[in-house]
Amino acid sequence: MSAGKKIPLRRCTGCGEMKPKKELVRILKTENGEITVDFTGRKNGRGAYLCPSLECFEKAVKTKGIEKSFKTPVPQEIYEELKKSFELSS
Repeated sequence: MSAGKKIPLRRCTGCGEMKPKKELVRILKTENGEITVDFTGRKNGRGAYLCPSLECFEKAVKTKGIEKSFKTPVPQEIYEELKKSFELSS
């Protein structure tokens, strides 16, 4: 009867496409305002999601998609950490 388990979808801040949550990288803003990269996807806080590709990362930086999601500036170290991880995966 049931159609199976529902897959949670999230919107990429770079390309704007809706994709399954497990396929995306989560950037996290904690309750005390600290911004980190959450590769596990399980930490508490507000999340913004990004496709694990350099192309989407560059779009998100150019349009300030991550900053708009959090309504606060994102430290340069976070962008550098994301860029390194995307370069290693491609």
